[in-house]
Amino acid sequence: MANVNPAARNDLTAAELKKAERAAKKEAKRVAKIQNKKKPKKGKEKRLNRSMAGNTILFTLMIICGLFMVLPLVMIINNCLKPLDELYQFPPKIFVRNPTLENFSDLFVLMNDSWVPFSRYILNTIIITLGGMLGHVICASLAAYPLAKHKFPGRDLLFSMVVLSMMFSWQVTQIPQYLIISWLGINNTYAALILPAWSFGMGLYLMKQFMEQLPDSLMESARLDGATEWTIFWKIVMPNVKPAWLTLAIFQFQQMWANTGSIFLRDEQLKPMQFALQQITAGGTRRAGAAAAVTFIIAAVPITFFLICQRNVLETMTTSGMKD
Repeated sequence: MANVNPAARNDLTAAELKKAERAAKKEAKRVAKIQNKKKPKKGKEKRLNRSMAGNTILFTLMIICGLFMVLPLVMIINNCLKPLDELYQFPPKIFVRNPTLENFSDLFVLMNDSWVPFSRYILNTIIITLGGMLGHVICASLAAYPLAKHKFPGRDLLFSMVVLSMMFSWQVTQIPQYLIISWLGINNTYAALILPAWSFGMGLYLMKQFMEQLPDSLMESARLDGATEWTIFWKIVMPNVKPAWLTLAIFQFQQMWANTGSIFLRDEQLKPMQFALQQITAGGTRRAGAAAAVTFIIAAVPITFFLICQRNVLETMTTSGMKD
């Protein structure tokens, strides 16, 4: 076999390289052409948003509904500043014309005339509200954690009983609840109002639904690191379901704040502020101004508590960034 010239061999290799490069460029153009066909053209992209007319109608409806929802609050604020002649004006006006603070001064005088200091009513309300709210959040969270993250016999039956208990109105359970409290011997005490608040079924249901969204791998990794169940509950589960228990705290705060305790509390020194304020509003037309001030006080405290917790309540589990 004749020897091949080295220069000819190099020319042959260079020709093969050029041929391979042309084939690679051709293949790249073909792939790019296929990909461009799959992409929609810039002017024909599918729009997921609504039309301008649809947005206008939707926002108009939302504004109308928002005005209806805020109207009672606006009337409460204006009524507490109205003098008596404007309170009895017909047709009633929404906005006050001659604002005054006489309603609050009349309320202050009425409360000072009572034989129980008004500060005592406030103290009773704080004890009952905070005791019922904190106890309910803790008990609901402790009961929801095993129902959501542990499997044991009778788990579904227990949760079904909790859901079923939410179907009954408070009028149905009022007599059995009174008999149980009397049997425990805690009637006419703070515990008669605080302990029933701890067993409210809505809190358990809400906490369980939120805890089920937590990935099980989060708890498993903590167990591998040697964390106990208490550590997992207090340092991992509770911080991650903060929007849930803050929402629950707001609902329970509102319910306990509006509790009059008229069924279980007989001593005047134990009754909350709501009971005293209701006695003022029952005084007839002469106390209409004081009653308007009472309505403002009743509504202002829960709204203030909600505004403080609003930022955390609006958070959702989708913003936590945790996925299985």
